[in-house]
Amino acid sequence: MLLEIDSERIQSEIDQLAKISEASPPAVTRVLFSKADLQARASVQARCSNLDLALREDAVGNIFARWPGQEPDLPAVATGSHIDAIPNAGKYDGVVGVLGALEAIRGLKRSGFKPRRSIELVIFTAEEPTRFGLGCLGSRLLSGALAPEQALQLTDSAGKRLSDWLGEVYPQSGDLQSVRLAPNFYSAFIELHIEQGPLLERQRIDLGVVEQIAAPATLRLEFIGEGGHAGAVLMPDRHDALLAGAEIALAVESAAKESQSSDTVATTGVFRIEPGAVNSVPYRALLEIDLRDTRLSTRDSALRRIRENISEVAQRRGVQAHLDVINQDPPAVCDAGLVQAALQAAARVGCSARSMVSRAYHDSLFMAQICPTTMLFIPCRNGVSHRPDEYASPEAIGKGTAVLAQLLQELASALP
Repeated sequence: MLLEIDSERIQSEIDQLAKISEASPPAVTRVLFSKADLQARASVQARCSNLDLALREDAVGNIFARWPGQEPDLPAVATGSHIDAIPNAGKYDGVVGVLGALEAIRGLKRSGFKPRRSIELVIFTAEEPTRFGLGCLGSRLLSGALAPEQALQLTDSAGKRLSDWLGEVYPQSGDLQSVRLAPNFYSAFIELHIEQGPLLERQRIDLGVVEQIAAPATLRLEFIGEGGHAGAVLMPDRHDALLAGAEIALAVESAAKESQSSDTVATTGVFRIEPGAVNSVPYRALLEIDLRDTRLSTRDSALRRIRENISEVAQRRGVQAHLDVINQDPPAVCDAGLVQAALQAAARVGCSARSMVSRAYHDSLFMAQICPTTMLFIPCRNGVSHRPDEYASPEAIGKGTAVLAQLLQELASALP
C-alpha cells in the first residue's frame, strides 16, 4: 500500500485560506463569528464535501467531517485543529492541523486504504480567545470542561454575549447541551500543529510528539482609581489606576521568573486605560493576564503570589481592584501508548522524532480529558507564531502529514 502526501497541495490550500482575512496580507485575522471566520469555515467545509466526507456542525459551530469506517459503530479516530486567527497573525497556526489532516485522508484514500474505524476531522470553534477572552471554546464544550450555561454568559468587549451571537449566526443550532460528546465517542485524538517554539528547528528534528500540555490560567483585572487634571492633582493626592496596573504587570513577570519551574510563563497581554488622554490622570485600568505551566503546583503558587500583589498594590495606592479568573485549567498528560505509537509511526515514515512538552495550550488539552490524545509538532522558522512572518516549510508540513496519515491508518485498523 503506497501512501503519498502532496505537500504542494497543502501549501496551496494554506495560501488560499490565508486570503480569507480581515487583515491585509501577509497578516491573517479571523476573529470568531466575523465575516472572514464564517467564510473560512464554508471554504473548509466545501473541501471536505469534495472529499466525500460526511459533514455535521454542532450548536457552537464545531465542524465534523467523517470518513465512515467498515465498522462505523466503533469509536472513531479523530484529528483536527482550528482555523480562527488572532489579529495580525500568520497563516499556519491551527490551519496546518486542519488542511494537513485533509491531505492525510486524501492520501489514505488514494492508497486504497479501507478504515475499520471511522476517521473524523474536527475543526474546533474559537481555539483563540480573541472574541470572549476564553480560549478553546469549542473543545471545552465538547469535553464538558465548560458548562453550557456558563458559556452562554460569555461577553465580548462590546458587551455582546455568546447567546446573542449564536442567535444571529446559528439560529437553528439547538441547545448547547447537545455539544458535549458521549463517553468513548473517540478512541483517540491526534492534533498536527506547528511547534510555536524553536526547539525542533534548532535540533534539526522533523517531528515532536507531545507528552504533556501546559496548564493555562487567564485573569481579568480592573483597577478603579481617581481621575483628574494632570496639572492640578498633586502627586501625594493621586490614585492612578495605570500605575497600579504597571506594578502588577511587573509583578506578573517576577512571579514567572522566580517560579521553581522553568516552564512557568506569564504575560500581561492586554492593558487598557481610561480616559486615555495625555493631560488626564488615568482613573481605570483593565489588564488581562495569561499564566501557564506544565506543573499545577508551581502555576498555582505563581497565581497566589499575583493575587497577593494585587491586594497590596490596591491598598497602598488607594484604588479598587476587581479580579475575575476567566479560567484555571489543569495540565494534560498525553496517553503514553499513543505517544509511543506516534514515535513509531515517525520511524516508519523515515522522520526523526523526539517527545516534548507543549508550553502553548491547544484544543488537545481538553480532548485529553475524554480520550487518548497526543500532538504532532513540526518545526516553524525561528519558533515564531502569532505573527505575519510565521512560517513552516512545505517539506516540514509534508513530513508531519505523512506521520499523521501513518498513525491514522494504524489506529483506524485497530481491533476493539
